[in-house]
Formats: sequence, C-alpha cells, structure tokens
Amino acid sequence: MKIRRMLATAVAAAVTTPLVLLSAAPAFADTKPSPASTQKPTAGEDEKPPTLVELKAAVELAQKEYDAAVAEVAKANAAIEALDKADHPLVVAASNAKKAAEAAAAAKTAADTELAKAEEAREKLAEDAPDEEKQAADEAVATAKAAAEAATTAKTAADTKAKDTAKALEEARVAAFTTLDLARKVEKAAAKELAAAKEELELFEEIGQECADDKTVKVSLDGPEKITAGTSALFSLRVSNTSQRTLDEVEAYAFAAAMPDSIEDEDFFEEYITVEWSSADVLEWTPLSDDGNAIEIGELLKGGHYDVKLRLTVAPKTPAGPGVVFAMGAYENNDGSCGIGEEPGTAEFDILAAKGDKPKPTPTPSSTTTPAPVPTTGNTGTTQQGGSSSTPVTDGNLAATGSNDALPMIGLAAAGAVALGAGAVFVARRRKAGSQA
Repeated sequence: MKIRRMLATAVAAAVTTPLVLLSAAPAFADTKPSPASTQKPTAGEDEKPPTLVELKAAVELAQKEYDAAVAEVAKANAAIEALDKADHPLVVAASNAKKAAEAAAAAKTAADTELAKAEEAREKLAEDAPDEEKQAADEAVATAKAAAEAATTAKTAADTKAKDTAKALEEARVAAFTTLDLARKVEKAAAKELAAAKEELELFEEIGQECADDKTVKVSLDGPEKITAGTSALFSLRVSNTSQRTLDEVEAYAFAAAMPDSIEDEDFFEEYITVEWSSADVLEWTPLSDDGNAIEIGELLKGGHYDVKLRLTVAPKTPAGPGVVFAMGAYENNDGSCGIGEEPGTAEFDILAAKGDKPKPTPTPSSTTTPAPVPTTGNTGTTQQGGSSSTPVTDGNLAATGSNDALPMIGLAAAGAVALGAGAVFVARRRKAGSQA
C-alpha cells in the first residue's frame, strides 16, 4: 500500500472540501475496511466495522447474485438462438401464415381471372341469343363474382394473420434482445458488487482489525519555520509511551511533502523532499520512504519517550511554497496486543526559493547537487535503542510554524493518510513476522 497515493487522495479532499476536513480527518486514519454494501447498518444504528463472518457472507451473497445474473444472460442468449430455429412455435406460425397468405393471393388471382372470363363470355353473346344462354351466362358471372369476393375476403384475412404472426415473431426477438441487454447490465453490476465484496474481505484478511487506533503512542514534531530549496533541515521527533505498561515493540513513520498550489498541478506531490532519521544509538542517517520503512524504536518503557532526529532534504528544483512533515507511531506487545496512533503529529514550514533564484511559483533549479549532510548530535534524553526515558511527553500537539492558512487542514488529511498507510504496513509487517516465527 503506497502512502503517497493515499496522501494525494487525502490532500485532494482537503483542498476541495476544507470545511469538512477537520471533522473528517480521523476517518482517514481508520485502518478498518468499510462495511460491505450488503451489510450496511439499519437507519439510526451506529455504524460498526464488519466481522470476518459478515464479510464472508457478503461475498457468498454477491457470488450467488452474480451466478444468477450469469444464468439469466445464458437464458436470454438461448431464447434468441431459439427464435432463429425453424421449429420455434412463433417461427412455425409466421411461416405457415405467410404460406397461407401466398395461397390466398393465388386463389384470389384465379377467382378474378374466372370472373373476367365469365363477364367476357356474357358480353360476347349476341342480342338475339336464346334466353337460356343469356341466363346461363349471367349465372356464371354471378358465381365467378361470388368466388372472387370470397377469395378477396380470404386473402385479406390471410394477409392480416401473416402480418400479425410476423409482428409477434419480431416483437419476441426485440423482447429477447432487450432481456439480454438488461441481463448483461445486471451481470455487470453483480460482478462489480462481487469484486467489491471480495476486495473488502481480502483487505480484512490482509490487514485485519487486530490493531485499533488509540492514544498509547503519541508523537510530537518540532523544527524550523523555513527551509531553503537545495538545503537540509533538522526536525525533532519524540515518540512517547503514555500507557501504564512497557511496550515491547514500537515503530514510527514519517513523511514530508511540498504542498502544491492546486491539485491540478502537473507535478502534484512530486518527490521533492527526502526524509532520513538518526538517533543516539542509530548514528547513521537512515532513509525513510513512502512504502513502509519504519523507525525501529523497539521497547519503550511505561511513561518513557524516544527522541529521533529527522533530516529533511529539499531538492533544489522544489517550488517555493508551503511544506509539511508528519509522523505517527504504532506498537505491538508480546501478548499480541497492538495499536496505531490515532493522533499523527505534523509540523508545517515554508519552502524558500533556492539561493540565486528569483522567488516565483516554480523557480528554475539552481543546482542538481545533493546538499551535504547536516551534522547532528543524534538522539537525546533516551537510553540505547529499545530503551526509554522516564520523562513523559508534555505536549502531543503540533508545532505551529506560520505557514499558509490552508496547510493545517491539508496536513490533517495528509497525516490521516499516513496513519492509514502506516497502519496497514505495521500490521502487514507483524503478520509477516508472525508467519516466519
């Protein structure tokens, strides 16, 4: 899970909905998957995280719905194929009606011909022809005329039936294709629901709900208010155990970013700032990254704290503007209990244009050379790594540094994103360690 990607989403939310952010920030730090769509609480009921049983039931239900949708698609396809077969009742009826209409048309043509012949024969009789011949000719015309009229009636009826059966067949085909289209849409929606249910179950099984958010591990950050692009600066990070017991394994996570003018910036959250850490017992600068590298603190005594130096190196090409660094802690005990800090710490600062550049929104890089490391005195106020001081943290609040007004809200969202990502990494790490034990 990439913290940077989640951070960008969180910051986008902060930029687009700043008024909602302050109340929504804790939600970003929630490491638990949202309830499956089929497991939503009833109106008025407090929303609770789903259990493993509920998530499995949601997947099972979604699978059944998807299977049923697939069956309906197959049924609709079969109905369409059947309408193309000669033995389908509607096809047979339409074919027979068409043949009957053709026969009725032929019969009418024959009857009209006979009528024409009878009328011609009657007209050819001489005026002095015997009355018997005239009467016979008149009767022949009348008979032919009646036959022609009957043939016309029969043809009209046959044409109507042929038209109706052909229409019924066409309507059946249209209905079959409409049913297929709807079935495919239902199948697509069911597939989406199934994928979502499986994703939530997979997330639960991967991350789990073992480590809750709590205030056991608090972090505080402090540092300079301004950093010039192309230089490094030191920040102090204190990780404190506020509980009434020794924590067996403690970790901390940190990340820094140059905040963009807007979320539409092409290089939104480009990696302008690198973060390294050291302490009294880890003297070498150790890089941190957004893919889960942690500050390994180890055991932390009841009420104790561990001090870390963070070195932020701002690339020369970094645009002038606001920046933020944030951190959070997590712990795991030998008895299996664990937790993730619910109050990430942040420190804001202003990024100044690189020396030699004229201040502007996106200054031209003055150098591509990595700045020399800044000397540090290392960790203070702690014992060896894994040890702790008995001095409790006095203030878990964030350092105020006079940066841009929008930054605190953006920082909250960013910190929440780090909490989410780091929490996932922490649990994944402890799961991996457990499987290798």
